[in-house]
Amino acid sequence: MGWKGVLGFEYGVVQAPLGPDISGPELVAAVANAGAIGFLRAPDWETPDYLRGLIKKTRTLTDKPFGVAVILAFPHEENMKAILAEKVAVLQVSWGDVREELVHEAHCAGVKVVPQVGSFEEARKAIDVGVDAIIVQGREAGGHVIGQDGLISLLPRVVDLVGDRDIPVIAAGGIVDERGYVAALALGAQGICLGTRFVATEESHAHPIYKRKLLELDETEYTNVFGRARWPGAPQRVLETPFFKDWKSLPAHESEINQPLIGHSTINGMEKDIRRFSGTVPNRTTTGDIESMVLYAGEGVGLIKEILPAAEVVKRLVEGAQLLIHQQFGGLKSKDEVA
Repeated sequence: MGWKGVLGFEYGVVQAPLGPDISGPELVAAVANAGAIGFLRAPDWETPDYLRGLIKKTRTLTDKPFGVAVILAFPHEENMKAILAEKVAVLQVSWGDVREELVHEAHCAGVKVVPQVGSFEEARKAIDVGVDAIIVQGREAGGHVIGQDGLISLLPRVVDLVGDRDIPVIAAGGIVDERGYVAALALGAQGICLGTRFVATEESHAHPIYKRKLLELDETEYTNVFGRARWPGAPQRVLETPFFKDWKSLPAHESEINQPLIGHSTINGMEKDIRRFSGTVPNRTTTGDIESMVLYAGEGVGLIKEILPAAEVVKRLVEGAQLLIHQQFGGLKSKDEVA
């Protein structure tokens, strides 16, 4: 099982793109060096030269393939040109329709295209334009959530839709350990995509307080309180921090626009003020009232007990899944059967 023979990766483990800059070159390279696939996240504004710099820096840290993710809801044409010119291994796209022309352009550059979808209809459209794999995101996922369906119901429907086509289906949403990996395999997935688990790694660019809160708190909620003006119609799953509990019933007409400043960050080379209710998570550079900022997390956060090196996360997922299947379901012959 997995991506071997399709995209050439050793394991069926994917590090989700973590915005705005939480999955930087250090994390992506560590994941790649461990045999999994890591995704840089392209900035939400056009800055192709900066993006090329991120790609080049990652290549100084690994000689393994990796990918770049683009949010189609934001300006991206120039960034996309840079990604294809750099010939990264994989282009991940989300929050917009995947055009057949884009798939063709990517394939001409030797780049695989992997959309993230949140519905059966999105998956059908992606298959029709010739994508190379599909990430199916369930409502359990942290951060901005593109669909309304739970993973356990949506995933097998997409697997059935794909049928015998050579399009691996990757499960995303609430998966943090080997049990989630095996459950996804049982539902027909050929790999898993994890976000929150990779935020809680040594190499992620998340602020230390953000990482600590992922260990301390275990409840999340699906909401639209954060970033209403910047990204309308993009609900999110967040940690239930004391700040969020106090403001979770924010009136629908309110947004971050007229709110007080609560901090400052340097994000992808740009200096950014952070207002209350903005959708910007704190990175290592962030100063201010960190605990009043949005902290994205998936429903599996309660299973995360320690900050680990990214390579150790990959190792535990793969080896743990092998052992679990061997113990519970009659055994496997080799690691390639879950890798």
